[in-house]
Amino acid sequence: MDENATGGPATARTDPATILAHARREVLEGGRGLDEASVLAVLQLPDESLTELLALAHEVRMRWCGPEIEVEGIISLKTGGCPEDCHFCSQSGKFDSPVRSAWLDVPSLVDAARQTAATGATEFCIVAAVRGPDERLMSQVREGVAAIQAAVEINVACSLGMLTQAQVDELAAMGVHRYNHNLETAQSHFTKVVTTHSWEERWETCEMVRAAGMELCCGAILGVGESLEQRAELAAQLARLEPDEVPLNFLNPRPGTPFGDYPPVKPRDALRAIAAFRLALPRTILRYSGGREITLGDLEAQGMLGGINAVIVGNYLTTLGRPAEADLKMLADLSMPIKSLQSTL
Repeated sequence: MDENATGGPATARTDPATILAHARREVLEGGRGLDEASVLAVLQLPDESLTELLALAHEVRMRWCGPEIEVEGIISLKTGGCPEDCHFCSQSGKFDSPVRSAWLDVPSLVDAARQTAATGATEFCIVAAVRGPDERLMSQVREGVAAIQAAVEINVACSLGMLTQAQVDELAAMGVHRYNHNLETAQSHFTKVVTTHSWEERWETCEMVRAAGMELCCGAILGVGESLEQRAELAAQLARLEPDEVPLNFLNPRPGTPFGDYPPVKPRDALRAIAAFRLALPRTILRYSGGREITLGDLEAQGMLGGINAVIVGNYLTTLGRPAEADLKMLADLSMPIKSLQSTL
């Protein structure tokens, strides 16, 4: 059991064969995501059942999502100096971390989009470390999105914090394909992770994005002190929100942050979580995101065979990822085709 999962084992568990048989009937055969209690049972499966669990999650992904893998790159338009106190994030201006505030210019955004497209990626996400965008940031995004659309064949996504209805409408009118705003953790655990805004505020932005017709990307960061019960709670909350994409991040402890001394999620717990989220969200894009390198190491391919159907290639916002070539080689070795731009529209 993950050292960060503090809820303790269930007092009475159904045997693994029954749990897996129920998941097969509900999800693989019926196409229905597992409910919260069933997700928790999956998260509590013993290591001896992990191979069978991952195989089932892979079957579910192949049946309800297909074989293609979506590739995405991300870039930070505005780095550091964020007024929020997300305890895992080195971009918060409230912590003594080495990240300092900086802005990227529009030509650099276009160059990054070109480099991302050259990997075969279909999605390029512009990210800003803010509570929500002010007019300066919206102006920069407006100019950047237009320049990328004129120069590169790629879908443009944004992650700019919490939005007003007017900002949601403007981003949709710009042609932003997908908007990212993570719930991060379960509602019951949120105040242990963030205190400067509420879980409900995040949920409200997500609902506005969906209503405006943009695709919604909404995910999680695991290993921030949540219990297994709270991981199951989060999976159920995401299922209720019905996002198009769920990025799964694993805590990469950052010096100077309140979670800087937390241990990484254990590899088997990470693999169980990947499979459990796939079984809760059978038709959703489930993306490998930050922290997978230090959490899984040489076991990354097992996650790809356990329900993942999308990856972020290259570096993240303030931490290094694997070289894009390494991820593309992994996909080739696994005979996993990369989704084309045409098939995402």
